[in-house]
Amino acid sequence: MSRTLVAGVGMIPFATPRNGAPYDEMAPDAVRRALADAGVELRDVQQAYAGYVYGDSTSGQRALYQVGTTGIPIINVNNNCSTGSTALFLARQAVESGSADCVLAFGFEQMERGALTMKWPDRPSPFVDFMKIANERNGGASDAPFAAQLFGGAGAEYAEKYGMAPETFAQISVKSRKHAANNPFAVFRDPLTVEEVMASPQIFGPLTRLQCCPPTCGAAAAVIVSEEFARKRGLRTTVAISAQAMTTDNDATFDGSLANLVGADMSRRAADQVYEKAGVAPSDIRVVELHDCFTANEILSYEALRLTPDGTAEKFIRDGDNTYGGAVVTNPSGGLLSKGHPLGASGLAQCAELSWQLRGEAGDRQVDDVTVALQHNIGLGGAAVVTLYEKVS
Repeated sequence: MSRTLVAGVGMIPFATPRNGAPYDEMAPDAVRRALADAGVELRDVQQAYAGYVYGDSTSGQRALYQVGTTGIPIINVNNNCSTGSTALFLARQAVESGSADCVLAFGFEQMERGALTMKWPDRPSPFVDFMKIANERNGGASDAPFAAQLFGGAGAEYAEKYGMAPETFAQISVKSRKHAANNPFAVFRDPLTVEEVMASPQIFGPLTRLQCCPPTCGAAAAVIVSEEFARKRGLRTTVAISAQAMTTDNDATFDGSLANLVGADMSRRAADQVYEKAGVAPSDIRVVELHDCFTANEILSYEALRLTPDGTAEKFIRDGDNTYGGAVVTNPSGGLLSKGHPLGASGLAQCAELSWQLRGEAGDRQVDDVTVALQHNIGLGGAAVVTLYEKVS
């Protein structure tokens, strides 16, 4: 089977909702950048997958029509916070199956200020079972945002189980800002100290405000092609998707563990599938973009992705094994905590960052000697997408 390649990527600098542009300006900008990076035009694209969470039906068409109207299938995708990676998953499947040779995956989000809220109070929430378990484990309902209750509760559960200090959670935010300082696409680039993180308002469990990703607006895109198409057209063949897996919730999600409730089990299952398919060990990974919607989830993800054994995340952090000079650089972009989290765009922004890393084009963020790169993106409710990219010689 020929390789599935990432021929080009593009993203725009993320922005706060106050400063963000409308989605039908952001998304076309990211798409044009990806097309130019790939060296193709929209008329070369045979299918498109548009990812967004907050928007009317066919917003994907509206966005892509600003680039051109070519009559191709445009499929709108919504999988909560894993929406961008789900669009990428579908694009990769289309190329790998032979259904198309050149496919566009793009994601965008025009977000409101403030924490995420339920948008449809007149019907059953997909999080009914999640919040029931969270309330039971957390000791009752809370006024905190629902996502903070879930991830904060999971962080508290982990800290109690393994004795992690609150300051260790805060170190994730400090590391995130340090990485983001070198990323012109990130919203929050000013340095932080552990003391500043700890002094910010308490949200839930071990989480303070500076340990929660901010709602931001943004867009990102990737052009996925077959190896045959790339070689025929003389396109870049540097980055390939060597393995990819998507998992959803199973019985383990609802076994009472808050870590599993927020995706640790489905992340691990997806990662294991990817490692097995690619023939790569976790110890081979030198750079990863993982889903750090809260500091607690970055910690859980270290172990779910098998970057460090269960119960050792605190040592992993304190030893500096999660940053430059350590075992694996996690979120060189600054991650969701600093780059921001426009839901539909985040997975494709991760794809862009790792493509630049493999191409040696990440500037001051560049990780040395990168040959494989891992991407992890989750959405509650739920879906986990793990993707392994390889540098093609």
